[in-house]
Amino acid sequence: MAKKDPTDLSVEEKLKTLYQLQSALSAIDEKKALRGELPLEVQDLEDEIEGLTTRIEKIKNEISEFQKAISQKKGEIADAEASVARYKSQLDDVKNNREYDTLSKEIEFQTLEIELCNKKIREANTRIQEKQNELVLNEEVIKEREGDLEVKKNELDEIMQETRAEEEKLKEKVKDLESKIESRLLTSFKRIRKNARNGLGVVYVQRDACGGCFNKIPPQRQLDIKMHKKVIVCEYCGRIMIDPELAGVKIDKATGEEKKTRKRAIRKSASSKKTTDANDME
Repeated sequence: MAKKDPTDLSVEEKLKTLYQLQSALSAIDEKKALRGELPLEVQDLEDEIEGLTTRIEKIKNEISEFQKAISQKKGEIADAEASVARYKSQLDDVKNNREYDTLSKEIEFQTLEIELCNKKIREANTRIQEKQNELVLNEEVIKEREGDLEVKKNELDEIMQETRAEEEKLKEKVKDLESKIESRLLTSFKRIRKNARNGLGVVYVQRDACGGCFNKIPPQRQLDIKMHKKVIVCEYCGRIMIDPELAGVKIDKATGEEKKTRKRAIRKSASSKKTTDANDME
């Protein structure tokens, strides 16, 4: 059998299909609500672990750079010490004061260079110690976060296992229903639903009011909704409104009847009172 063109559906069929779509989407929202903040918590923990991992790599690189700098300075110290030894041996062969002063200055310069290199090495060792302490702290934090992440993921997986099958069925139902709705109407419905705080794009009339924003609906507009001749939206919140019977919802009219009976009883009591008062006056 050929699939019916969405544009060929009557307004009543369109509204009924839209309400079924809304019901399926609301059911999916309920399944997602069961997960609560867990998906966000898992994402936050994953982002934090990623940040900590990057920080740890950076600290390790910094430690490596300091260690390279120490090795370089040790090499410079070795060269300077060799120069000092060479210059000292040359002092024995100087021929005049000028050569002696020159060698003495070189020895002094190399000695200062050695002291400076030793100072740089001490500073680098201090920085390495600080970075190693920082590394230990970050590794402890990341280990703790990984434990928290595992717990949260297990909790989320348990909930997902319970709802996955039903959620997949609902998604298939949504896909099928969407294919039955003309694109323009579907786009409008999705826009309304996205802007609605409770995710309801289609609501039925409840106690003469919009089921979304609960503003009163004029009698003529209620009649238009019952006629199913056109798609009507709430003038206050913009949601699509349908008749409760079309939505398959039974409205208990007992309350309304009780109100009418009570009013008649009040009127009757008032009339009786007036009659009594008139008799008393006679």
